[in-house]
Order: sequence, then C-alpha cells, then structure tokens
Amino acid sequence: MSNSVLKAPISEFLPSETGPDKHHSLHGSSVEVASDTVAEWTAEAERRMIHKVDLRLLLPIWVIGLACQMDRNNIGNARIAGMAKDLDFSSTDFSNSISLFYIGYLGWSIVSNMIIARTRPSLFLSGMAILWGTVTCCMAAVTTYPQLLVLRILLGFLEAGLVPGVLFVLSCWYKPGEFAKRLSAFVTASMVGGALGGLVAGGVTRGLEGAHGIRGWRWLFLVEGVFTIGFAIISTSILPDYPQTCRWLSEDERAIAVGRLERFGVSTVKGMPAEDRPRLGKIRSLVVFASDWRIYVLFLGVSSLGSSLVLSYFYPTLVNGLGYTSPVQAQYMTAPIYLTGLAVSVLLGFVCDRWPARVGLFMGGCMTFGAIMSIAICLNYGYLTRYVLIVFQNAGAAPTIVGGNAFNALLYRNAPPEVRALVFGTLAIAANLGNLFGAYLFPTESGPKYLLGFGVNAGTMGFGAFVYLLLHFLLIRRKKGPIEEREISGS
Repeated sequence: MSNSVLKAPISEFLPSETGPDKHHSLHGSSVEVASDTVAEWTAEAERRMIHKVDLRLLLPIWVIGLACQMDRNNIGNARIAGMAKDLDFSSTDFSNSISLFYIGYLGWSIVSNMIIARTRPSLFLSGMAILWGTVTCCMAAVTTYPQLLVLRILLGFLEAGLVPGVLFVLSCWYKPGEFAKRLSAFVTASMVGGALGGLVAGGVTRGLEGAHGIRGWRWLFLVEGVFTIGFAIISTSILPDYPQTCRWLSEDERAIAVGRLERFGVSTVKGMPAEDRPRLGKIRSLVVFASDWRIYVLFLGVSSLGSSLVLSYFYPTLVNGLGYTSPVQAQYMTAPIYLTGLAVSVLLGFVCDRWPARVGLFMGGCMTFGAIMSIAICLNYGYLTRYVLIVFQNAGAAPTIVGGNAFNALLYRNAPPEVRALVFGTLAIAANLGNLFGAYLFPTESGPKYLLGFGVNAGTMGFGAFVYLLLHFLLIRRKKGPIEEREISGS
C-alpha cells in the first residue's frame, strides 16, 4: 500500500470539497480486518465507545486547555496586582511581553503539528504542558523586565502546540456532526480559564500577599504553574493516541472508531501497522497542502481574529479603567465577560453540528455582531454602558474560535493526516498574527476610551466577516460546500 500511495499523483491527496469518495468506504479498509462484524455495529455500541472517548480524551484536554489559558493570561492580573511597579515596566513594556509571547508561538505551531502527526499525542501534549507549567513557576522568581520577556517567549513556544495539536487529535476521533460540539467543549476551557483566572487571581493576590515574604502576584504564578505540572503528569496515563492504537478500547470498539470515520471520508490512516500505513513524507505533504486554494482564503479570514482575541489580556485593565478603583474588584468583574462568551460558544458548537453547510454564515454573523459592538463601544463612554457592550463584543468574538475551527475541520476532514496537521498548524499561526500588533492597540495613555483598539477591532472583524461570507458563497456556487447536510443525517 505504501509504495502505491507515494507514487500516486498529487491530486489524489487533495482534500475533497464534496464529501466522501470511493477511497474512504468502510469495506476493504483496515477496519474490516480488525473485526468481521464491524460493518453492522449498533448505535448503542457506538454510543458507549464515544462515551469512553469523551471521558478519557475530552476531559483531560479540557483541563490542560484551562491551565494553558490561565498560565498565558495571568500576566494581565499580575500587572494590576503590583508586578508592573515591582519590575518597573511601562504600558509599552507590557505590550511587548504580550507580543513577544506570540513570536515563540508563531515559530512552533506548524513544526509541533508535524511532530504530533508522527508521534504519540498523549505524551507530546502532556510533555509540553509540564514544560510550560515549569516556565510559569519560574516567572514567580523574575526580578527584572528582561527576565520576564525571555520567559514569555519560551512560554509561547511551549504553548504553541496545544490548540493545533488538539484540533488534529479531535479530527482523528470525531466525525461530522460530533466535531463542533466537542471543539466547543474544549474552547470553553479558555473561557472558563479567563473567568476563573480573574477569580483565582483576586483570591491569591489578596489572600497570599506577603505570605513568607512573597508578593501576591508571585504566588499567582506559583499556584497556577504547580497545578499545570501536576495535572499534566496525571494526563500522560489518561489521554489516548489514535483509534487504531487505543489501549483501553476493545478490538471491536477500535474497529468501530475507525470505521465510522471512514464512512464520512475522514482520513484515519495514522496508527495502522507501519507496512500498511500510507505516508506522504514532509515534502509531498507540503506540496499537497500548498496546492489547495482554500487555505489561502482561510488564512486571510482566520488572521482577522487576532485583534479581538488579544482583548483577553486587557480585560483587567479595561474594566479597571471603567471606574473600579480596586484591582481585585476589576479582576472579579472580568468573569461575566468570559462566561457570556462561553455560553455563546457552546451554543454555536451545537448549531454548527446541526447545520454544517451554514458554518460560514454563522461565522460571518458572529464577526459582524462583534464589529458592531466594537463600533458601539467607540461611541459610548458611560461606565455601565461600556461594560455591557464589552460583554456583548466578546459574545461575538469568542465563538469564532469554535466556528472557524469547525469550518476548517469540515473542509479538510478527508485530507491525509499529515496535510490536516499542516492546515491546523498554519491556521493557528494566522489566528495569532493579529496578536503581534493587537498587543499595542490599548496603551494606557489611550484610556479610558481606547478608541484606537476598539476601532481597529471593528475593522478587522468586519473584514473577517466579509472573507467568511465570500468563502461560503464561493463554495456554494461551486456546489462544493464544507459538507453536505445529508452526509450527517441520522448521525
């Protein structure tokens, strides 16, 4: 099988725009070898298998995602808790610490996914979490601003592989009609992490201030870093790798896990025996990846998300500038912003799975709403009104993580795993490009109105809405939408 795959023309490996093809039928695949009865499994057997996967895959990556968000964003809470004064850094210095985080992030996203596609995701994801948790703990010991910058770059480098890696792993386990809901569940980790981060920061910086002669903001890094390390160690024995190699599924359950995906044209070749596994190779994977026009349009759309997502770093500062004199109170008041985004993200996950052919429309709608809210923030200066508008703005911005990644996964569901990994890694870079300039959109001197930041945010979200709507209608006109709804009927 391997030689025939490598000799096949490049077009053979381009992801289909119309759905499953003859190469992805259940019969004649590796699944049939695994079990003679796999073609006639029951819905109940599939449900039990998925329940196992949800517990052993979704739950651990959710907690790791929660820790990732808290470790990434705690610098915003530490800043208003005294770190800026202790390390003597300015508003621009703070923006630099955010921007440089994404230098490391951008440099590793694609490489990490090329590695994870050829190794054990359980060890790779857990190992990265252990390392970034260690870096977070080290931030408690910084005494100078340059030390902080070095650690922020290293943190970005280590966290870069999580989201694209999780997207790749989820795409290896869940079929259309299931993916977006599971993705929204994972994305809620970042929302809960943002909300919980403010609550934890308020409790730690106030409750442990001066304990053992250590400032509260230093305790914040220690507490959150130790939590990350501890859970990551536990997750090494919980997380699965691929359906074909999962140790805690029975032989028939593994066959069901693979067969149900192949019925929907989802490529599941990773995990087969070496002699049977088709491998494109690095260069051929890059050629296949670069030969698809959709990746370039998607790159434009995804890159427009960055300036809105970077707002999470500034929520404590923005809320503090709305009249809350206590840093602890400002930290607590960021929670409703995240919780609203969480609720809408979960809803969008269900909607995307129910109407997959309209995901592009949903993305355009969310981004348009976010852009309108950003414009409204620029036109209203009342404290309460602005706070409510910020909550609504995030309700439009936050769900785009779910909608965008669901769109990408559906579009490339039947691409070879190596190509799919490249897609997720590249689009992770696109999503974070906006953070490089977005970190400088909310300088202290522009407060409390922050017209520059919200104005640019309105423009980028409006552009993103245009791109996703354009892509949706282009695919519909070509009769090659991300997926036909009939493909998941009854799923």
